[in-house]
Amino acid sequence: MSKVVTFNRTGGPEVLEVIDVDVPAPAANEVQIRVQAIGLNRAEIMYRNGEYVIEPVFPARLGYEAAGVVDAVGADVVGFMPGDKVSVIPSFTFTQYGMYGEVVNAPVHAVVKHPENLSFAEAAASWMMYVTAYGALVEYGNLQAGQNVVIRAASSSVGLAAIQIANMLGAKPIALTRTSEKRDMLLKAGAVAVIATAEQDMVAEITCVSSGEGAHIVFDPVGGPDVAKLIQVMAPQGMFFQYGALDSRDMVIPVFDILGKHLTVRGYELFEITTDADKLVRAKAFVSEGLRSGKLKPVIDKTFPLDDIAEAQRYMEANGQVGKIVVTVQSAV
Repeated sequence: MSKVVTFNRTGGPEVLEVIDVDVPAPAANEVQIRVQAIGLNRAEIMYRNGEYVIEPVFPARLGYEAAGVVDAVGADVVGFMPGDKVSVIPSFTFTQYGMYGEVVNAPVHAVVKHPENLSFAEAAASWMMYVTAYGALVEYGNLQAGQNVVIRAASSSVGLAAIQIANMLGAKPIALTRTSEKRDMLLKAGAVAVIATAEQDMVAEITCVSSGEGAHIVFDPVGGPDVAKLIQVMAPQGMFFQYGALDSRDMVIPVFDILGKHLTVRGYELFEITTDADKLVRAKAFVSEGLRSGKLKPVIDKTFPLDDIAEAQRYMEANGQVGKIVVTVQSAV
């Protein structure tokens, strides 16, 4: 028997239940993992609320990220064996798999051996945020040393991952945050400058800290009217990546900036990388090397036990965390 988290109706954290189930043996091309830690993600809250890109199928499961030890492998699985320490990369839907549990099955393409220098909590906190940032900044953005990258909502787990990747490449991460409350933390995290958008003139500050060059890449999970200001301070041939909609109001994009500076403005999501075999191989290699070298190091804000999964999601919904929220699975070996 294994504890797993499920829900039978959409709603708040109170709909989550921790129940005991018999986990089947792994099918062909599946790996069974005894979970040690689970990384929480905003998408899981949206799915629980019925606000995600797919509708829940009840009884519904949750969870994109986990780290643990291989218990068993299914037919046709190569490269993994019982006892391997592994992590799971989000590259499936919640109607197929869910990682919130003590023992879970995962598709082999989503499983990766994580570097030995990581704890299970760090491993569970790594893949969603680093692959998300990698895809925009490296795979598509081709970020180069010396370039300026403006990172909105910079204290989020993905924002912090983007700061680390920019520094790893020798680029200049400019962090945007609503107030100055998190300024010192973001500077310590590696930002070359921090701009409090509710307190400072964003256009003037970005222009100043970029020495007039502007932003070569903007990495934005917010959207909304302020996008116009960000477009205004982009460098020629710059790329704007919209990877979320925390502000769901329409974006106003200055057409003459787009035309005059030959800008690229595009929507972007993690699954562009994790559902493409070649791109996923490159992402695994880049992130693994960064983690192994210590140039990428996940920031964990707080941990909760599995039985407190509802409280962990409430904490995420309060939007006060800096870095990743991790759920630990105490009974795992």
